[in-house]
Amino acid sequence: MYLSTSRAADASADTPAPEGPLRAVPGTVFALGLVSLVTDVSAEMVTAVLPLYLMAGLGMSPLAFGALDGLHQGATALLRLVGGRISDRTRRHKLVAGTGYALSAVCKAALLAVTTPWSVAAVLAADRTGKGLRTAPRDALISLSVPPGTQGRAFGVHRALDTAGALLGPLAAFGILWVAVDGYAAVFTVSACVAVLGVVMLALFVRQAPAPAAPRARVQPPVRSLLRIAGLRRLCLTAAVLGLFTVGDAFLYLLLQRRLDLSAVWFPLLPVGTAAVFLLAAVPLGRLADRIGRGRVFLGGHAALLGACLLLLAPLPAGALLVVGVPAALGLFYAATDGVLMAAAGPLLPPELRTTGLAVLQTAQALARFAGSLLFGAAWTMWGPGPALGAAAVGLLLSLAAVSVSGGLRAGGPS
Repeated sequence: MYLSTSRAADASADTPAPEGPLRAVPGTVFALGLVSLVTDVSAEMVTAVLPLYLMAGLGMSPLAFGALDGLHQGATALLRLVGGRISDRTRRHKLVAGTGYALSAVCKAALLAVTTPWSVAAVLAADRTGKGLRTAPRDALISLSVPPGTQGRAFGVHRALDTAGALLGPLAAFGILWVAVDGYAAVFTVSACVAVLGVVMLALFVRQAPAPAAPRARVQPPVRSLLRIAGLRRLCLTAAVLGLFTVGDAFLYLLLQRRLDLSAVWFPLLPVGTAAVFLLAAVPLGRLADRIGRGRVFLGGHAALLGACLLLLAPLPAGALLVVGVPAALGLFYAATDGVLMAAAGPLLPPELRTTGLAVLQTAQALARFAGSLLFGAAWTMWGPGPALGAAAVGLLLSLAAVSVSGGLRAGGPS
């Protein structure tokens, strides 16, 4: 993330990669994946219980939850730019990322002290601030650790390890709710302890090779110069358009829980299917993106999300098709979009501004999803869940068609 691609590749060659499917992955990528795995166990323990905790436990309305869900994503937007800019200026990417991880760990512990919907919202906003601070430096480290032609594989491996944590987190929350008397407080306590472990692992096992000193007379170009890169502009516009109609998985799980009439104790298991499919598909889809084009795989992921919406809208009985189909489609959506978008952008950006450039793209997507969550929550409140989901599905279908016709992801092919 922190060196030029060629220097990073040379530096990472000293660290042997694991054998098998991970054989082409530098040690930096694998270590960051393990940190993300542990951190995601912590985060997904909270995420798995949060919708029911807020709406059933604390009485939050769908509109308010839509605002909170949007805040959960949008709070990272500006901090991504700040974190990216600081990382590129100081070349202390590990330190900036570690600060973000540490802030999120503190916020997990703070959930034990808040009991009202909007005090929870404030803590979650601070938690997302930590995520916003760390995401771009981490992704830039991955991008600069591998050559352009294998970006998809590297991000696929990292996201697969990350998603192993997303698979284990809901299972841990389910187990705690099953045995604990005060279940939510126990979930938050264990989550905070696991988050601290992630920070310790980052400090001990992730190494940042020293970056070459920049020439004294050289002045870094301003952030706005990044938007002069045509490919990056297209990626930002495409991510924003599609992000506006991306229904958050928390809403989809709530709709699925209503269709299946699940009790609260089983609710944390719904994300497990999504995480399992994400885990299995992340590396294959990353490699496929390197071969056939990252833009095609990215659009295919949004088509899978549309499929999840259509399954919930279809007059199907509450059975295996819904239980398996909706989480599986969500898993394919994340596997085909999360790392693939970063892999598409990385080769377009100069090494000295790689973190800032990725942050610009992530910010465009986060702001669009923030607006989309607000709109979906408002539509649910005014029209009900079914019509709101139908409107979102139509918007996503039209945006997919517009992006396909316009060629907005031409820059996303293999480099």
